[in-house]
Amino acid sequence: MSTTYTEPYNLARLFASLDHLSKGRAGWNIVTTSAPQAAQNFGLPEHPPHHERYERAREYLDVISRLWDSWEDDALVNDPVSGVFAETSKIHTLDHVGKHFRVRGPLNISRTPQGRPVYVQAGSSDDGRAFAARFAEAIFTAHQTLDSAKAFYADIKRQARTFDRAPDEIKILPGISPFIGSTQAEADRLQDEFNELIQPEYSLTQLRQMIGVDLTGYDLDGPVPRHLIDTASARGVASRFKLVVDIVDRETPTIRQLVQRLAGARGHWVIAGTPEKIADNIQTWFESGAADGFNVMPPSLPATSTTCCVSSFRTCLATTCSTRS
Repeated sequence: MSTTYTEPYNLARLFASLDHLSKGRAGWNIVTTSAPQAAQNFGLPEHPPHHERYERAREYLDVISRLWDSWEDDALVNDPVSGVFAETSKIHTLDHVGKHFRVRGPLNISRTPQGRPVYVQAGSSDDGRAFAARFAEAIFTAHQTLDSAKAFYADIKRQARTFDRAPDEIKILPGISPFIGSTQAEADRLQDEFNELIQPEYSLTQLRQMIGVDLTGYDLDGPVPRHLIDTASARGVASRFKLVVDIVDRETPTIRQLVQRLAGARGHWVIAGTPEKIADNIQTWFESGAADGFNVMPPSLPATSTTCCVSSFRTCLATTCSTRS
C-alpha cells in the first residue's frame, strides 16, 4: 500500500481489520509509488518527486504508528454485565499537525493482535535506505553481486544504529530467482528455454522504463549504447536504474543479454544450477553478511518453487525472516 496515494487514518483502519481477521498475520509492504501515471488517477497534476514522496512517507509512518498505538493493550473491556466497552482513559488522541497531515485520532478500532502489521520496505536509494533503517523490519532488495549485497547490508545495519535500533531487528532479504536442475547442464537448458520465451517488444518497454532509453530498432545482438544512458538525470537516484547501469558497465552485455537478465526477475539475482550449488551460494551470502534471508522468486510455478523450498535451502536461518509474532 502506497504512502503517496492513501491516507494514514483509512489505511490504519484497513490494516487493523486485516490483523484482527487474520489473528495477527498482517504485513505491510510500504511503497511510495514509482509509476508517474498514478497521479492521473488521484487528482494530482503530476507525480510528486522522489524526495518529497519519502518526506511524506516519514510523516505518514509517524502518524499511522501512533494511530495503531492510540489504544493501549488492555483498553478494550467488552463487559456485557457492566456495559463498559472500553476504558476511555486508555484511548488517546494524536492531535497531529504536520506538513502533509492533520490527524486528531484516536483510531476507532481496538488494538490488534500484533498492535500493528509487520513493516516491510523495498527502497534502495539513499532516501529509501534511510527510511528502511528507521522503520522497516524486513527489507526486500535486489543485488547482482555478493559485494553489492554486503555493502547494502552493512549500510542498513549501520544506519539502524543511528536511529537507536538494534541491527538484528531488521531482516534483509535479497531476491533470488533460481533455475534448478539435477545437473548444471539441465539447469542451464531450463534457463535457456525461458529466455527463448521472452518477447523483445515487451522487454524493451520494460528496459525503457528502467533506464529512460528506447532501444527499439537497435540490433538486439549488438552492444548496449551506454552513451545514451543519462546518469546525471533525476532518474539516476533510482536504485533499479543504478543496478541496470552497473550490469552494463561491469559486463558489457548485448541488448538481448541484458533484457534476458532482467525479464523474469526484474534485476534480482538469477542463478542456475543444482540444488547443492544454489544452497552453497545462499549459505555464502548468509555467512558473508549479505543477507538474513531471501525473497524467493520462482521462475515457474509450481515445479520450481517446490524444488526450491524442499531441496535447495540447506539451512533454515538462510531462508527465514524472523519478525514479531
